[in-house]
Order: sequence, then C-alpha cells, then structure tokens
Amino acid sequence: MDYTFVIIVNVGSHFDPATSIFVAPRKGVYSFSFHVVKVYNRQTIQVSLVLNGWPVISAFAGDQDVTREAATNAGLVIMERGDKAYLKLERGNLMGGWKYSTFSGFLVFPL
Repeated sequence: MDYTFVIIVNVGSHFDPATSIFVAPRKGVYSFSFHVVKVYNRQTIQVSLVLNGWPVISAFAGDQDVTREAATNAGLVIMERGDKAYLKLERGNLMGGWKYSTFSGFLVFPL
C-alpha cells in the first residue's frame, strides 16, 4: 500500500519523510498534535505519540456506526537534542484513512 504524504512545513528538515520520525534539534518543550482518520472501518484503532520508543499519549477511535472517525490528541513533551518522536498505529488499520490524517509538532520554547 502506498503511504505517500505531503509535508506542508518542515523548517530545518527535522522531520525525516523516509522514516516519518521527527528528531529534536535542541533541548526544549515541544508541542505535538495528531488526527488519524479511519474510513469505513468497523474496528477500533489506537494511535500513540511515541518518544524514544515509549508511548506518551494515545488516542482511540472505535465507533462502529460512522463512515469516518478520527483518533486525535495533543500534548507537550520535553525533548533532549536528538530525541525522536513519531506516531505508531498500536491497534487496527487505517484502510485509506491515512490520507486524511495529520501530524504536527513544533518547539514551544528551548530549555
């Protein structure tokens, strides 16, 4: 399945499109948000924001009676330079919903 996506803004190129991983350029407080959409899918999905291999926030979408539903969440995390953040689909599958999904992050303030 082709998971081609569009990068709208990537100042500094700290998001690697080949791996879908954001690497922190400096120590600081970062804000992340995500909206992952499942389409025509009667199963529950669980999506997590993973920081250095550990899930830090998650979201679920599991309504059986809708054609589109989003698992969405946002939060602030403290990252050291070189720390990695990415999304992981922990449960379910997207069946095309990935093209309606978003992931964003930015440095709120350096530490």
